[in-house]
Amino acid sequence: MTNRFIFFIKKYSSKALGLLLISSSAFWLSCSNSNEEINQLTGLSKSNQMDKAQDVKIYYSDNGQVKAVITAKEFYRTEEGTLLYTDVKKGLKVEFYNDSLKIVSTLTALNARIYENEGNVVVRDQVHVVNKKGEQLLTDELVWNQKLDQFYTDKKVKIILGPQQIMYGEGLTANADFSWYKINKLTGNLEVDAKGVPQ
Repeated sequence: MTNRFIFFIKKYSSKALGLLLISSSAFWLSCSNSNEEINQLTGLSKSNQMDKAQDVKIYYSDNGQVKAVITAKEFYRTEEGTLLYTDVKKGLKVEFYNDSLKIVSTLTALNARIYENEGNVVVRDQVHVVNKKGEQLLTDELVWNQKLDQFYTDKKVKIILGPQQIMYGEGLTANADFSWYKINKLTGNLEVDAKGVPQ
């Protein structure tokens, strides 16, 4: 396995150790141990269980290289039969890093839900992204697809490029660091250099 999550938890419930062990092994990824084996090791039931942790910091790496750091206020992991998901509430912040460990974009939102088996993360409520150029994305919902390594949404989006350069759209696709994005149903106001306007 090349991808890895490392968790730091400041405050936790009585099941937080189980949460840490399970999440470190199975969070967004498939590992050698099944969920049933992990549950037996940690003494947790197989269905309808919820674990809670507070002040969680998650480091996501790929081949030993840190790609993102996620800071969350409250972290709930729920297992309902084969359905496995984690809810992040009361605010989260994600910092994305390049190969030189420099921050290339930052994402903040109020809530998120992580579907571990599918590899999808749905970020909701006051989603705000800033890339290294200072361009800003605002939307109500954004989905991260791990397999495609892309963000997308079908909700309304607002892109702020500068004081007089604002674009609106409905739907968006973007790469991980938001250095590239495609907006659907684009409208807005952009400044254009007069030299570039055909006569």
